[in-house]
Amino acid sequence: MLEESLLADLAAALPANVRLQRLVRVLREHFRCGAVALLRLQEDSLQPVACEGLVHEALGRRFRVALHPRLATILSRREPTRFDPDAELPDPYDGLLDDLAGAPLPVHDCMGISLHVEGEPWGVLTLDALEAGTFDDAALESLRRVVLLVEAALRVTRLEDEVRSLRQGWSGSGATPAATLAEDELLGHSEAVQALLREVDVVADSELPVLLLGETGTGKELLAHRLHRRSPRRNKPLVHVNCAALPESLAESELFGHCKGAFSGATGDRPGRFEAADGGTLFLDEVGELPLTVQAKLLRALQNGEIQRLGEDRPRRVDVRVIAATNRDLKQSIRDGAFRADLYHRLSVYPLPIPPLRERGNDVLLLAGRFLELNRARLGLRALRLAPEAENLLRHYAWPGNVRELEHVISRAALKAVSRGARRTDIVTLGPELLDLDHGVGVVADLKALQATLADDAAPSLPLREVVDASQRQAIRQALAACAQNWTQAAKQLEVDPSNLHKLARRLGLK
Repeated sequence: MLEESLLADLAAALPANVRLQRLVRVLREHFRCGAVALLRLQEDSLQPVACEGLVHEALGRRFRVALHPRLATILSRREPTRFDPDAELPDPYDGLLDDLAGAPLPVHDCMGISLHVEGEPWGVLTLDALEAGTFDDAALESLRRVVLLVEAALRVTRLEDEVRSLRQGWSGSGATPAATLAEDELLGHSEAVQALLREVDVVADSELPVLLLGETGTGKELLAHRLHRRSPRRNKPLVHVNCAALPESLAESELFGHCKGAFSGATGDRPGRFEAADGGTLFLDEVGELPLTVQAKLLRALQNGEIQRLGEDRPRRVDVRVIAATNRDLKQSIRDGAFRADLYHRLSVYPLPIPPLRERGNDVLLLAGRFLELNRARLGLRALRLAPEAENLLRHYAWPGNVRELEHVISRAALKAVSRGARRTDIVTLGPELLDLDHGVGVVADLKALQATLADDAAPSLPLREVVDASQRQAIRQALAACAQNWTQAAKQLEVDPSNLHKLARRLGLK
């Protein structure tokens, strides 16, 4: 029966993620266990690509093989491996099975097998159960038989990826297909993120300048790297320039270079970032911070493909694709006289808005899983997980600082848990009280008041967005009142970027 189900899916025209998810679901039912996971080997880590029976944030984790001896053991063997209930090696899924009603119980039974595609290691298949003795000798033999069909499903998935790559012009070019994402890829399964990544992959193959638009911490740098990796320039340099960190007096020299004696301290010739990126990609991060004097020369470089070092008479030809990014409203900057309209139109040939974290749905849990695993390894903990109440809080927080704020929240909570007496041999659970999200702009109202409102059957039903907006307006007004209407101080009190606070206030009708 199991073989028939797997063969039927192999013959069906299914999206890769659907095929693999159905595969782990069928395996879980067949082996009557708590969880099944398919993990792909990416350099030194195993990345879950399909899970059944694990909490949602488990898909965002990256398990470094060297730090997980059970996974390392499974990966090193071609035959199925079973770990007895009293095995001393820690299980990477302790506390992560989703049918535990929030209880951080350890896994009792575990088995797995390494997977190979076309003779190369692909990853591992793991099965876990809470009941000791679930995996007997018959289960091991069944896993040995079924692994051939699992590897066949992976081969089909790889072929589909290769066909897709050929259609998109990546054949033989070293580009990274969708199934082999880099460790620093923008992580997300939401439609907003998937639509953005599809758009990025289309525009990457062109030579068009791209302007990445988004709030602080949304992942603009990650997308710039993806654009470069998927472009014909992937084997040439990607040069990153943080325009906000360039002193006005040195910005021109940094970008275009200088000759010996061009200014005091110029003791030799020095090429600029444009020349360093020749043949490749130049990423101008926070481009809205460039001085107007430099903007004129940047416009010339984009129009004519020419730069001129400070102190040099002749121009130099450069072949550079420019990707720019900003969290500013450049159209408003143009109206304020702080940004050139002609440069804006040159940079924004293809604008790409990046959705904020609050618009990415359950992606917040995938990202939380990534940061939980990083902190688990950093602090040497047996296991680190979120309580169900903490997961709910993460889903309903508006994340004014986006992914960067989430990373800091998880790191801070993990440190608090350890400082308050959590032992490294425990399954450490982060509750909502450790997340420190019950203040500042972005929190979805006062939780107790909100819960009371929602629990009142007589209360009118309000859209969640309206509840969030009302809470944000109140938080901003209170901060401004406490700071004598000083927006900079209010932003500091609310722990948000000042420019993001101004944009949020405009959206909420407070400015």
